[in-house]
Amino acid sequence: MAMELSETLETPRDIVRSNIRRTARWGRLLLATIEHRLEKRRSRRTLCELTDDELCDVGLTRAEAKAEISKSWFWS
Repeated sequence: MAMELSETLETPRDIVRSNIRRTARWGRLLLATIEHRLEKRRSRRTLCELTDDELCDVGLTRAEAKAEISKSWFWS
């Protein structure tokens, strides 16, 4: 069975489309990961600004809040 010329030209195009989709998925995953880390950073900064009464309302002590604030914003 002989392949037509149009069939051989579609294969590289399909490969390129597949690579673009894969790259787009990785890009979305990377952006979601960065956004998650930045949200943790923002929430820790907000935690830093709470008063002792407000910390008590959320069930934390000042020492626990300081321990959480001192964590790396990126790795933990």
